Amino acid sequence: MGSSTMTPRSALPAIVAALSIATAAPPAAALAATGERASGEPTGRFTALTYNVAGLPAGLSGSEPDVNTELISPLLNAYDLVLVQESWINPDPPIPGLEVFHEVLVSQVTHPHLSEPAPPPLGSDPRRPDALVSDGLNRMSRFPFSELTRVMWDNCFGGVDTSDGGAADCLSQKGFSVATTAIAPGVEIDVYNLHGEAGNTPLDQQYRAAGLDQLAEFITARSSGRAVIVGGDFNLNTDRAVDREVFHAFLAATGLTDVCGVLDCGDDADRIDKFVFRSGGGVTIAPLTHRFERETFRRADGTPLSDHDPLAVTFGWTVRAGGAPTPGDGGNRPGGPGPKGHGVAPPARPVVAVPRFTG
Repeated sequence: MGSSTMTPRSALPAIVAALSIATAAPPAAALAATGERASGEPTGRFTALTYNVAGLPAGLSGSEPDVNTELISPLLNAYDLVLVQESWINPDPPIPGLEVFHEVLVSQVTHPHLSEPAPPPLGSDPRRPDALVSDGLNRMSRFPFSELTRVMWDNCFGGVDTSDGGAADCLSQKGFSVATTAIAPGVEIDVYNLHGEAGNTPLDQQYRAAGLDQLAEFITARSSGRAVIVGGDFNLNTDRAVDREVFHAFLAATGLTDVCGVLDCGDDADRIDKFVFRSGGGVTIAPLTHRFERETFRRADGTPLSDHDPLAVTFGWTVRAGGAPTPGDGGNRPGGPGPKGHGVAPPARPVVAVPRFTG
């Protein structure tokens, strides 16, 4: 359920059996800066973080969440908006030996706005009866946001038996979530968080592409003409031709731009953890910095706190006087490829606007 390069742990069948029985940054002073241009247009900046925190039970995680999650928690306070993947709450009553760590993750955060985690289905979701855990998508914010909408991918591949090459994706309700976030009074951005299908089989590749098509349709239906930021674990290695084609098709369908199509991300441009964005609704947004916070999110001995590095992007924003739409709002930006051939989206293709179910 993690990155497309992760191998599910051999402990998974024992975990499933037990569940079946049980259920028979930058400096803080620089953050969230707001002001006004000489023209009178409101302007500001904020820093967003996306982080796959590897919060599966300790025997399954690609990290050591029983040790690391408590260390991660206070570090999140340096960021205005935090999107996390693989962060689940424990069932009530808890299942001994199968602890997950969302409660620990938020125990030291100071963000006033937190998402309500989805409860674990523990096999009760008829749409995906093998799912034992929810989507693992949560957020912490210094800005108020609307009620969170969660959408599960239409398809998944991989269960308990990983001999078929799957990455156990069907054991979760993986997908994406969205909430409208008010970064200043009257200044709204639709912020999406996602966790893409993992694994490297042909079916995984097919379902990853289908998932981004599903997300593109949802963005077209829900966020037409609006400013949008999408962050998360895309599970796309865009230095591979097949993944790059899928990613660029998603950008084209939504009018979004890869942050690394605007900034020079160097060797980090093709990492699976990404932010993409577009302006809209009179709100112009643009990335100012892109950095993986490798040195911050480490133990004292240098061990990383997750099997993913957290990605921080600082965005600047401006509202045009009178709220008039910015040229290009909600659509593509003109121009050729960005650094290393990344991200300014090619001309948009029409997309059928079909809302999806929420979970």
